[in-house]
Amino acid sequence: MDVQQAIQTRRAYRSLEPVEITDALILDLAQCARLFCSCFNNQPWRYIFVHEKEMLTRMHDVLSSGNEWAKAASMIIAVFSRADLDCQIHDREYYLFDTGMATAAMILRATELGLVAHPIAGFSPKKTRAILNIPDDMNVITLIIIGKKAGAINPVLSDKQIQAETQRPERIDHEKFVFHDQYTLATEEETQ
Repeated sequence: MDVQQAIQTRRAYRSLEPVEITDALILDLAQCARLFCSCFNNQPWRYIFVHEKEMLTRMHDVLSSGNEWAKAASMIIAVFSRADLDCQIHDREYYLFDTGMATAAMILRATELGLVAHPIAGFSPKKTRAILNIPDDMNVITLIIIGKKAGAINPVLSDKQIQAETQRPERIDHEKFVFHDQYTLATEEETQ
């Protein structure tokens, strides 16, 4: 699978079945993040790969009610960083961008390996920091839910989530986010 195929194949499925988590898998995913670009090679990303059953169960407490499906995860990756770990040039802080790029590389590699790697926003960063012993000054950016796509729909999914399982959610047309030479609000409004 090449990069374009991984991008086209990647989906945020919620119906998961177990997958074996090995040290080799964790190292493989981590290596993809490690090799990715960052401002002045600062590599501001930090990850905790949560895969032991007891810790996964403890992490269920951080999930919002809409993410009940994530309890079927074989692994949860906590993604976190802090502004001073990366470039801060005038009013530009790069740590979120750089951590996001490295995380995307990891997600694409997981896709290539036949896994679902679903980043979520529905969780408590405060509870996540407490359970995983992450310092309070760290920004817990996302959790990535890892598993294998299940053949059956998870019964805890909402109607909207079920629809997203069976067909790729609509993507906005490139004309709504690509501008030539300069940004124009009129161009954006015309395409809506």
